Amino acid sequence: MNESPLERAGDHPVILGTMRARNKVVTPEEAVQLVKTGDTVATGGFVGAGFAEEVAIALEKHFLSMDHPRDLTLIYAAGQGDGKEKGLNHFAHEGLVKRVVGGHWGLAPKLGKMALENKIIAYNLPQGVISHMFRDIAAHKPRTITTIGLGTFVDPRNEGGKINEITKDDIVEIITFDGKEYLSYKLPPVNIAIIRGTTADTDGNITMEKEALTNENLSIAMAAKNSGGYVIVQVERIADKGTLNARNVKIPGIMVDCVVVARPENHWQTFAEFYNPSFSCETKVPLQSMPPMEMDARKIIARRAACELKANDIVNLGIGMPEGIANIATEENILNYFTLTAEPGVIGGVPAGGLNFGAATNTDCLIDQPYQFDFYDGGGLDITGLGMAETDRYGNVNVSKFGPKLAGCGGSINISQAAKKCIFVGTFTAGGLKVSVSDRKLRIDQEGKAKKFVNQVGQVTFSGRYSAEQNQYVRYVTERCVFALTKEGMELIEIAPGIDLERDILALMDFKPIIKAPRLMDERIFAPEPMGLEDNFQGMPLEDRTS
Repeated sequence: MNESPLERAGDHPVILGTMRARNKVVTPEEAVQLVKTGDTVATGGFVGAGFAEEVAIALEKHFLSMDHPRDLTLIYAAGQGDGKEKGLNHFAHEGLVKRVVGGHWGLAPKLGKMALENKIIAYNLPQGVISHMFRDIAAHKPRTITTIGLGTFVDPRNEGGKINEITKDDIVEIITFDGKEYLSYKLPPVNIAIIRGTTADTDGNITMEKEALTNENLSIAMAAKNSGGYVIVQVERIADKGTLNARNVKIPGIMVDCVVVARPENHWQTFAEFYNPSFSCETKVPLQSMPPMEMDARKIIARRAACELKANDIVNLGIGMPEGIANIATEENILNYFTLTAEPGVIGGVPAGGLNFGAATNTDCLIDQPYQFDFYDGGGLDITGLGMAETDRYGNVNVSKFGPKLAGCGGSINISQAAKKCIFVGTFTAGGLKVSVSDRKLRIDQEGKAKKFVNQVGQVTFSGRYSAEQNQYVRYVTERCVFALTKEGMELIEIAPGIDLERDILALMDFKPIIKAPRLMDERIFAPEPMGLEDNFQGMPLEDRTS
């Protein structure tokens, strides 16, 4: 990092030529020659949206053929991969990567396997924190300082975000201002940025008109340039100098060193869809009515969680089980009463799921991910619905690490810790649970094999104690009961009709919750017809409809 750009590129004539000719278009093979042994490489992307697959493939091939570069440090915010071969899985080679700082690991299982086998130094930090770290690196700030992560496994008094035994260095510290605790995250310089856009001119100005997300691309580019590093941008097409609308340029050419034109097969809009103009805000499409959800545990849970929604709410829904809440909102015709958002910068519309997760159809606005987390971290979210894999007597939730499985926290720490209302959703037991409904009563036809309410979670992704100290509204919704977080612990507040307290709840928990006067869950949840939630909104007084 002490080298000047020209000294560092002295053995790279292509780059020296582009500096003189102001034509920054190079082949993928030429671009990855900029990456040197020991470099810190920052990548952009959210699942597959905005990930530079062509460049990652070229870097992997270069390493396998030349045994170079080696010992890279990889830093990224959101999960980037398809859970199989694509995305950051291309970096999963012994010798290529030495150290990884990532927000979500589950979509790059090959990289996660290396971490769990102690083959790389590995950290898991909150996704929103890492997106802010890029901005702070660009501004040469000494640390990223935030409350996000306090009380969780990221807190240095717990695990400090370290994934395995060979990870020794502390990169998270406790700091105090005005008597209040914060976490202080150390900031590494960035040598190489690998990001993506749609169109580049020969000067390297980048637009993103066909991208589903803008992610934190600008912040990553700034971090690399102000660290004395290089910025490589993958695009799908080239325009002549001076022909791009300046309003549409998301990354200025002064921050870009190399432009790589990708083959179409390596520049899908997401890892699930080649191109959907509604994802990139180019068109709005008529939303076909979703088929009603089958009356199973997932629908019961989603219905109960949907009862927590209020008019004018700004909402975030996690992937998986929480997606059902949006389905219920559609069935109940209440989707227009609140605004759905997603952490990479989506505001409004309907967030997508699966390998399209992060993108959305018919958005009202799309902003960069760091700004979305500014809004989230500052309390802008009224309510969030998040998955619940494992919960304990203190109200702690684990969604990040389970024995040999490493998922990572992603944005869940930011979202769950800062939202005004946090609704965790999940089945009461796992592994084969089957339920049915008859006469508005729930019946357990086959119990799950694994308990999910345990004495102590394997890893604290959400800290019940910290949340209770902040007087946050937290509910844990299952198909058969609902718990509330209190300062005294977990309180059982609702039981489904047809469920026996001792047999179906207490006997299947490793701890006894607080029990005062639990009420029956709303019987409408267990009826075949719509619940009539729209009446709750339409019957509101005018003063409650506005804010």
